[in-house]
Amino acid sequence: MRIATWNVNSVRQRLDHLLRYLKEEEPDVLCLQEIKCTDDAFPRAEIESAGYNAAVHGQKTFNGVAILSKAPIEVTRGLPGDDADEQSRYIEAIVPHGDTVVRVASIYLPNGNPVGTEKYAYKLAWMDRLARHAKSLLAYEEPLVLAGDYNVIPEAKDAKTPEAWVNDALFLPQTHAAFRRLINLGLTEAVRATTDEAGLYSFWDYQAGAWQKNNGIRIDHLLLSPQAADRLSSATIDKHVRGWEKPSDHVPVRIELN
Repeated sequence: MRIATWNVNSVRQRLDHLLRYLKEEEPDVLCLQEIKCTDDAFPRAEIESAGYNAAVHGQKTFNGVAILSKAPIEVTRGLPGDDADEQSRYIEAIVPHGDTVVRVASIYLPNGNPVGTEKYAYKLAWMDRLARHAKSLLAYEEPLVLAGDYNVIPEAKDAKTPEAWVNDALFLPQTHAAFRRLINLGLTEAVRATTDEAGLYSFWDYQAGAWQKNNGIRIDHLLLSPQAADRLSSATIDKHVRGWEKPSDHVPVRIELN
């Protein structure tokens, strides 16, 4: 089973790229973030013509997440724990696979900058909510994949120039602590389960020639329950997608589950 995640940075602007990726890699499930459109503006017809069901939790201009699946899915929208939160950052689906099911979530975790503002407080509170919800999902003891743009650089080796990020919300000690609390529930970070190699990135800024200099960071992650981790056979960052014309600043990350 092939599951991928991609912050597409506007699904309508990147539709040709999205359809190309679906054709080339044929993921069973693709989690999208920052679709930047409402549900009714999502290019559902084109996605369905490519052979995918689309579950969308959109928002005008900002945020927005979706799950594309070859198989029909059962969907839940929104992260529990704060009824006043109007930002569309979480969607979850139960995906049939053979004689079992895999639960998959598409996550767009808040950026949190500037530090010292309500945006960073929101990020940390959102991470706490995610940890509480993940704990409840882990109790099902089923294959679970929490995939998305976490806006977290886990370690120094996950940035080309870590010193440039020391005061950033993506790399602060409080952010790392919240991410560790999530992992320590019993989750496995897929890429690091397969390699300790440095220089692996999933995001390159549009500014200052970051792509050309390979000045990137790794912030797009797939976290696996023990039942999913036991089935993990590979994890791949599709770096070449960043070289396409007018690309997203993120690239897809995908895994294979046996």
